[in-house]
Amino acid sequence: MRTFIRGLGEVMITVGLILLLFVGYQLFWTNFLAARAANAQVSDIKSNWKSDPGAPELTQQPVPGQGFALMTIPRLGDDVKSAPVIQGVDLDVLAEGIGHYIGTAMPGQVGNFAVAAHRATHGEPFRFIDTLQVGDHVYVETDSYWYTYRLARQRIVPPTDTWVIKPQPFDTDPLPSNRLITLTTCNPRWASYERWIWWGELVAKQDKSKGTPTMTVNG
Repeated sequence: MRTFIRGLGEVMITVGLILLLFVGYQLFWTNFLAARAANAQVSDIKSNWKSDPGAPELTQQPVPGQGFALMTIPRLGDDVKSAPVIQGVDLDVLAEGIGHYIGTAMPGQVGNFAVAAHRATHGEPFRFIDTLQVGDHVYVETDSYWYTYRLARQRIVPPTDTWVIKPQPFDTDPLPSNRLITLTTCNPRWASYERWIWWGELVAKQDKSKGTPTMTVNG
C-alpha cells in the first residue's frame, strides 16, 4: 500500500510538472515566438514599401500570408503599436500579427475592413479589447496613406454570427456606402465560445507625404 501511494504521488508530481511546462509554453514561449514573427513581418512590410515608393492606394487583395499594413490603437499601448496586418485569419497568420479577413474591404475602402487577433497567447494583440471605448481611434498605415477610424459600437456574439464582417453589418442595403472597420477576437479571454466585436468608421485619410497624423486615444 505504501509503495502504491508513493507511486501515485510521483505520477501526480510528474503530471503537475507537465502541466506547468505547458502553461509556461502557452503564456511565455508562444508570445516570444509571436513577437519575433511580428517583427519580421513589420520589416518585410516596410521593405516592400521602400521598394515601391509612391504606390497607388491599396485596393487589391494581397496573397494569403502577406503583410500589407501596420495598425496602431493608442488605447491598447504597445500591444497594438505598428502591429502588422496580414492577409488571412488562419492560426499561422494570427501567430504573427493581426489577420485580415480575405474578401473584406481593404483599408480606407468602401465596405468593411475586418480583422482578427488573439486575445490570449500567441502575441495577444487584443488582450485588452475590453478596455476600448466608444470614440477610440484606430490608425492604419499603408504604403501611401494613413487611415483613421473611430470606434462606434461593440457587441459580444456567438462564433456563428458571421454577419459581423459583412460590408454593411447594420444596413440591409446591398450596396455598401460606408467605410467601416471591424475588430474581432475571442471572448472570454481564456476561452473561445464567444466573439468580442468592435465596429468603427473611417473619419480621416492622410497622404503619407504630409507626415504622420497626431495620434490620440479618443476623440
